Amino acid sequence: MIPWQELGRARAPDGGELVLRQRGGDYEIRVDGFDLMSNRAHGSEEELARLACAHVTAAEAPRVLVGGLGMGYTLRATLDVLPPGAQVVVAEIVPAVVEWNRGPLAPLAGCPLDDPRSAVHVGDVGALLRTTTVRFDAIMLDVDNGPQSLVRKGNQLLYSPVGLQTTKNALRRGGMLAVWSSDRSSTFETRLRKAGFAARSVDVPARGKAGGPKHTIFLAQAA
Repeated sequence: MIPWQELGRARAPDGGELVLRQRGGDYEIRVDGFDLMSNRAHGSEEELARLACAHVTAAEAPRVLVGGLGMGYTLRATLDVLPPGAQVVVAEIVPAVVEWNRGPLAPLAGCPLDDPRSAVHVGDVGALLRTTTVRFDAIMLDVDNGPQSLVRKGNQLLYSPVGLQTTKNALRRGGMLAVWSSDRSSTFETRLRKAGFAARSVDVPARGKAGGPKHTIFLAQAA
């Protein structure tokens, strides 16, 4: 069997250690020894983008925020469904992840960072939401394993009632918040409704048409 080759190593702001590794055509990013993501399963990330942007494809110049760059699949799918005049900001808290997406990971999702419609914000998406004056047509959050399965404790605020109100304030009227999660959560869906969203959840396969385990996309539209 071909051994894994380490391509990069970095520290997250919370101290977690990220490792990028490759074996043949397989790529993985691990955190503290656990699998965080791989290029073998990205169908649910692509569906996150399609569901979040379904209502803005005809807009003249939609503005979209993607929280979490990952391996670039969500950003790529977002760009694929948006018109030429769109502006997409992707917030990534770990600078090395941005570097990896400009390097060895770039071809996997078709080099989405090279698209002139995309811009990178290196920093915490929660902090960006608290300070931005831009109003977005869609906001996607894929910064952890989901509201109930946090790897990074600092993300608790993002999914809290206060954090959800901050996100709602950053959306245009009728704008869509879409949250990726490894699990369903009726508690989080209720929290979204209490924050003033029209909320629902959709289960989607991890590997798209190839199937695989189900992940959950929470969809919350701002009134």
